[in-house]
Amino acid sequence: MPHKTGNPWTILTTKPIYENPWMKVVEHDVLNPKGNPGIYGVMHAQHLATGVVPIDDDGCITLVGQYRFPLGQYSWEIPEGGGKKGVDPLVSVQRELLEETGQTARHWLPILTLHLSNSITDETAYCYLAWGLEHGEAEPEETEELQLRRVPFAEAYAMAMRGDITDAIAVASLLKVRLMALEGELPEDVTKLILG
Repeated sequence: MPHKTGNPWTILTTKPIYENPWMKVVEHDVLNPKGNPGIYGVMHAQHLATGVVPIDDDGCITLVGQYRFPLGQYSWEIPEGGGKKGVDPLVSVQRELLEETGQTARHWLPILTLHLSNSITDETAYCYLAWGLEHGEAEPEETEELQLRRVPFAEAYAMAMRGDITDAIAVASLLKVRLMALEGELPEDVTKLILG
């Protein structure tokens, strides 16, 4: 029997609730898949999300630590940020890596695309692996109070597996990079950096 992949929701009306430069919240009056009335609130992200696993020539990656206001707690992550819609996500993630860590990379590989919390938002993240790094000075934005921590890739992976790293982009990217290395989907020299 074929799977049903169409939209089972009927939107009756839509009204804006809130908007700022980062997000727009709308509320839909709907008929749910069973035909019953209800509401569905959606947060539309005004930007794309990006993340990068930057692996150095010694097999270390740079983690970024910062206090995450919505969670009310500190978080260790891979370098992440946002970019304007309509701009190549690679351009945005290269800018974020430079701003947050002072690093640039000669080689970039897209590793996955994520829909973050897709029951309430359409936010999409584009994630990359970068290598051939050069180091400079970080220039974080005024809203960012960051700490940098260089750790072997294996330690960052273990942190994600233990739950010490809980950020969705970071966890998914670290797991994907390790899997790609194990399955021979990366250049041999990069695989050696990741697997040791």
